Amino acid sequence: MRPLPLPAGPDEESVWDYPRPPRLEPVPQRLRVVLDARTIAETGRGWRVLETSHPPTYYFPLADVAPGILGPPRRAGICEWKGRAVLFDVAGRPGAAWAYPDPTPPFRSIAGHVAFYAGPMDSCTVGDQRAEPQPGAFYGGWITPGIVGPFKGGPGTMGW
Repeated sequence: MRPLPLPAGPDEESVWDYPRPPRLEPVPQRLRVVLDARTIAETGRGWRVLETSHPPTYYFPLADVAPGILGPPRRAGICEWKGRAVLFDVAGRPGAAWAYPDPTPPFRSIAGHVAFYAGPMDSCTVGDQRAEPQPGAFYGGWITPGIVGPFKGGPGTMGW
């Protein structure tokens, strides 16, 4: 059963207003990921995927990720919208990043990009806003101030 969306105030986005199928859009803010007190990814050329009930997922060009920080890719699941995914270990954290090496046509712009789970990182930021991880262990959205839910991913939300 679909939950009751929280009302979005001025300058807020409700994840229940995001589309299905998802939409890809460029991110005007600077994105940054810090791990072990070191910036491992930073870009002003990021993308975000917006999908109903999910906080945004952010993608970094591989060229803007610190060399040697990603382990070799291994096959992961298939997204019905973006295609086959690969997972990367990040500085010894298993499966802490993922990518779509050959995404479907609507998501071609994220070929050569990688997304990071916020949970294993010291911090992930969008502009000057610190992100919190999406609930659960499967999805990788980043929750920043101004994004309202409820969010898919926690217990009891798989049927949304």
